[in-house]
Amino acid sequence: QVFVPAGCIKLLLSIVPIIQISIGAVYLDECPVQAKIPIYLIVSGVIELVLNFTTCVFYNIPEGDNWRKLKQGCTILKSILTMFFFCWFITGNTWIYSIYEPSYSKNATDVSSYCNKTVYLCAFWITTLVYILLGLFLLTGCLLLSCIFLCHEADADDNVDNVDNQNVDNVDNDIVPATNP
Repeated sequence: QVFVPAGCIKLLLSIVPIIQISIGAVYLDECPVQAKIPIYLIVSGVIELVLNFTTCVFYNIPEGDNWRKLKQGCTILKSILTMFFFCWFITGNTWIYSIYEPSYSKNATDVSSYCNKTVYLCAFWITTLVYILLGLFLLTGCLLLSCIFLCHEADADDNVDNVDNQNVDNVDNDIVPATNP
C-alpha cells in the first residue's frame, strides 16, 4: 500500500494558485484589451489557497463539542468561497474567451487590443484545463458506471440460468413412469 501524505498533495495543489497570483501580479497592467484577466488570476489564486488552507484546518480540528463551532465556521466559509469561486470562474470565462485570441504584440498605435502572452495563455490554459479535467472525470465516471451495470447484468443472468437449470433438473426427477392398468 502506497501512502502519500495529505500535506504533499496540498502542496502540489497550491502550486497552480501561486503561479496564478504571481503572473497576475507581475503583469497586472499588461492586458489593456481585458484588464480584468490579471485580476481574475490573482483572485482565483487567493481563493484556491484559502480553500486549501480551510480544508487543512477543517480536517485537523479535534472532535468534540468545544470545536464544533469552529468546524461549522470552516464549513460555512468553504461553502461561501466555493459559491463565489464558481461565479468568479464563470465570469473569468467570459473575460478570457470573449477576446480569444488577442494581439500579443504591443503596437505603439493601438495598445487597446494588446494582452501580454504570458497573462493570457496562463488564464486561458488554466481555465481550459478545468474543462478538460471535468470532461475526463465525467467520462471516467460514465465508464465505471457502465462497467458496474454490465457486470451486474452478467451476474443477474448467471443466476437466472442456474435457477432455470435447477428447475429443469427437478422436473425431470419428478416424472413418474406411467403404469398400465
